[in-house]
Amino acid sequence: MTVLRTPLFDLHVARGGQMVEFGGWEMPLQYTSMRDEHSAVRQRVGVFDVSHMGELAIRGEGATDALDRIVTNAIRDMEVHQARYTCVCAEDGGIVDDALVYREEWGWMVVVNAGTRLGDLEHFRRLAGADCEIEDLTMRTALIAVQGPRAVETVQEMADIDLEPIPYYNFALGAFDGVPCRFSRTGYTGEDGFELFVPWVAAAQVWEGVLTAGGPHGILPCGLGARDTLRLEAAMRLYGLDITRQTNPLEAGLGWVVKLDPAGERLGKGDFEGAAALRRIKAEGIGRTFVGLELEGRAIARHGYPILDGGRAVGEVTSGTFSFTLGKAVAAGYVEVGSRDSAALAVEVRGEPVPARRVPLPFYKRATSR
Repeated sequence: MTVLRTPLFDLHVARGGQMVEFGGWEMPLQYTSMRDEHSAVRQRVGVFDVSHMGELAIRGEGATDALDRIVTNAIRDMEVHQARYTCVCAEDGGIVDDALVYREEWGWMVVVNAGTRLGDLEHFRRLAGADCEIEDLTMRTALIAVQGPRAVETVQEMADIDLEPIPYYNFALGAFDGVPCRFSRTGYTGEDGFELFVPWVAAAQVWEGVLTAGGPHGILPCGLGARDTLRLEAAMRLYGLDITRQTNPLEAGLGWVVKLDPAGERLGKGDFEGAAALRRIKAEGIGRTFVGLELEGRAIARHGYPILDGGRAVGEVTSGTFSFTLGKAVAAGYVEVGSRDSAALAVEVRGEPVPARRVPLPFYKRATSR
């Protein structure tokens, strides 16, 4: 399989980025250290190349009806320039992907995960019907995420529009350093910030412009390592680990993006792929649930480690790390419903049980939100 490169590959290498394969792309894992990059985002500002994410455009007379059949969340009540998180499910309710839906003046754009993009494209086209066109914009669209308490100031330095009034999960069109740009107030870190959608050919100019504008604010370029520790602290699910084709949104704690009757009807939500299965699962009750755990000591729980209740295996870890922000080891995963409130939980780390305490998600939440 050919491994793809974003338009910023050479700049990552020149800055000493440690390159790894992720989702079919060569991406920077880190530049200096995950701790430094993580802390920069929590305390100041960091910038990520996320151009490996997929962008699918849906246009035409039947675009809204088509997308409504594909995603689990309501979309008909969305206003132009609004974004919304959703799941995409198979007929049996299993998660095909999670995605961000953007309402455009010309139709819809959906941002999907890198490793699932081609499968998503096939899935979308199979369900869409003939009254709309679905186009893959990925190789024409670069995506640069600027995240942290100083992110808005950083981006504003070279933006030609006022960014502060843009609400969370909304976007506006303008230019950054003269480059046409969609400024989306979204992100995957738990911090405020913007994701900049810019033409592929202008990505290097925008990347260097962000680093220049963020210099006085202590900006750092950040890799996938810090992106993962940040998103886990914010309890954002990672497709392929926390959610997969073998999980459903209800057990994953994502029921809020599944609009089943009667809530869906109030929002104009039509039936969607997987709805019947999810109604059945909801009626019968889920057998396992997604939980957050704090571990005693400094042992790190990794993906696949067993979660124990009184010594009995009742689930497994899907994501785990040492939280640089909280100064403790944290993990997330699935446990049997009957064990979610147990005081005897532990994670088996290298053959030894490490006591763990269930805690509310997210592990970290910034003091103010928009």
